[in-house]
Amino acid sequence: MKLLSKTQTIAIVFALFISSTIYAQSQSDIIGKWDLEVIKEGRTVPSWLEVKLSGVRTLVGYFVAHNGSARPISEVFYNEGTLDFSIPPQWDGANDMHLSAKVSEGQLNGMILSNEGEAMSFTGTRAPKLIRTESVKWGKSRALLEGNTLDQWRPLETDQPNQWEIKNGLLNNPKSGVNLVTKEQFTDFKLHLEARYPAKSNSGIYLRGRYEVQIEDSYGKDPSSILFGGIYGFLTPNEMAAKPAGEWQVFDITLIGRRVTIVANGKTVINDQIIPGITGGAIDSKEGNPGPLMLQGDHGLVSFRNISIQTPK
Repeated sequence: MKLLSKTQTIAIVFALFISSTIYAQSQSDIIGKWDLEVIKEGRTVPSWLEVKLSGVRTLVGYFVAHNGSARPISEVFYNEGTLDFSIPPQWDGANDMHLSAKVSEGQLNGMILSNEGEAMSFTGTRAPKLIRTESVKWGKSRALLEGNTLDQWRPLETDQPNQWEIKNGLLNNPKSGVNLVTKEQFTDFKLHLEARYPAKSNSGIYLRGRYEVQIEDSYGKDPSSILFGGIYGFLTPNEMAAKPAGEWQVFDITLIGRRVTIVANGKTVINDQIIPGITGGAIDSKEGNPGPLMLQGDHGLVSFRNISIQTPK
């Protein structure tokens, strides 16, 4: 076997380097985080996509549908401006979900074939980084629940009865029904709230209506991003801080840009971590906009009290 000369070896290595560089440059059009708007049954629902490089040539990622948690994508195929991947079902349907899109001028346009076989068109724009460069000076704390009125709140779904009840500052969700959102929109804030739920119940608080902090009966379990105190499907608490069901669970949550700190029952379980994108059940995918607080009422029974907020001066 004839050995290559030193000059030939250098030439081959250089050619491979150039080829890899060109390929990486072409991938840069799709690598990153994307906020998606999907047309489902005549209405717009939010979704989210991340594409990233694994090694030198392979693209992988994560996908969040209008419900559920962030699902891993084992391989994303991308060639000449066309994106394509499939992922298995999570909660709904029996078939793989398939997504295909074109990238043009920094936008995505494509189709999703859902796990249930529904064809849905979508558009996507790059998600904002939400970087804050100045320290925040906080205003005074103010109550979002007062007395026996819900003047600062409204039901998100207006085509269903509002099952939420309030008495003496205690807000109850006695059965599964509509979600409750603040009339006010927020950017950065420090939030205090207390929640109580029966055994095996499930609720959540959505920050800016887009990022769910899970509130669920998780006492005695190992920490998980889909259990008590997690940013659903994304950020896992460093310990399980939940008290037993039936006791009041105390949350202090700070959100600045994408950075979140969660203190649950006096323990800092998530410390200044970056939220990658929207979670399932978000009100929209417009991450650059202010948004409301949302209390999840379409799952289990839950009560809230002492909800207050501080916003920047």
